[in-house]
Amino acid sequence: MGTVFSFDVRGGRSDAVAAALGEAIAGLHRVDEVFSTYRDDSQLSRLARGELTVAECDPEVAEVLELGAEAERGSEGWFSLRYQGSLDPTGIVKGWAAERAARRIAAAGVDGVSVNGGGDVQLLGSPGAQRPWRVGVSDPLRPGGLAAVVSAAGTSELAVATSGMAERGAHIVDPSTGRSAVTDLVAVTVVAPSLTWADCWATAAFAMGSRAGLAWLESLPDVEALLITAGDEVRCTHGLAARLG
Repeated sequence: MGTVFSFDVRGGRSDAVAAALGEAIAGLHRVDEVFSTYRDDSQLSRLARGELTVAECDPEVAEVLELGAEAERGSEGWFSLRYQGSLDPTGIVKGWAAERAARRIAAAGVDGVSVNGGGDVQLLGSPGAQRPWRVGVSDPLRPGGLAAVVSAAGTSELAVATSGMAERGAHIVDPSTGRSAVTDLVAVTVVAPSLTWADCWATAAFAMGSRAGLAWLESLPDVEALLITAGDEVRCTHGLAARLG
């Protein structure tokens, strides 16, 4: 998927953890094989060319496409499964794959697991007694600095996803024009229970811009967000303060 994944696993039997970690890593490699837009022989590339039907692909393809369609509906089209006219669900695949890997490891009976896929993180359980997971949010305008620290205290499931220009430049597309989204934002960080949705909503909100994006994120249940503009303004949903620390 063109990025690095890291795992932090706490507790559990070593043999069960090792087996679950191996399965999770193999699953991520398989996702890359199936969904890569850079491999001509991937199922997604063949599906986009009309050489396969969805029914002929792995079941995960239908699952991801349905999740993507739900994200399109939920964002009123600001999240899209298409890029330059071609099928491209990569905006949802990474978050979905990282969340799935985390849940696979958690099922092995561990106390806590953190899976970080290119800076987007799924947290389950806890790293220890009275110790919540904490995630630093990079400051896009001050390399090496933090804009905030998100805490998972009080919850057993939390995800943190950021969309912006700091790492990959202007890669987010405005679905209405098919061109790079031009907004007043440099980064949107979304905090939610599920990384699948946090990643989608961060992308959609970035494309909307700070005013519309913040209003829309405020309307979503169990979602908090931090938006940073090019003018170094920080805008937050009302409940985000409870997640900082």
